[in-house]
Amino acid sequence: MAFLDKLLGKKKKPVLKAKCPITKESIEEGFGFMLTTAQVVASKKYWDMVMTEPETMSYTVSHFKNQPSGTQMRNMIFEKYSSIDKPWMISDSCINLFEQIDRNSARENAKKWWANEGSYNPENSGPALVALDPSTYQSLKDYAVLEAGRSRVILH
Repeated sequence: MAFLDKLLGKKKKPVLKAKCPITKESIEEGFGFMLTTAQVVASKKYWDMVMTEPETMSYTVSHFKNQPSGTQMRNMIFEKYSSIDKPWMISDSCINLFEQIDRNSARENAKKWWANEGSYNPENSGPALVALDPSTYQSLKDYAVLEAGRSRVILH
């Protein structure tokens, strides 16, 4: 068997990689911040950014012009992000979007994720609707869908 291992080459375990879902930048092993989906959707700064990105700005403008199609798309965007089951590995350059989180515990959770080869999930992981009480979830959804990005939109 050792001969075959040498001949075929031993299989190396895959290298664990993390990428910030916001910037798509790689996160070096041992770094980053791990947030739950509930923590991510609780950030108004995050929603202001998401709803005013080039690919979503037209929906935001439509929404603030009282066009139902824009509001529907913003609702779908919220549903997409709030239903993410896995925790988020956030880069150092994006952590400022999440003012309400405890950075030390988010850093510790990231370290546990690295130490457990990507199989660690912090408490309250899972979709935001499951992790949050219904009224909190609804108020976060209301902000994201109805208000996010208002200050960045110029209506003529």
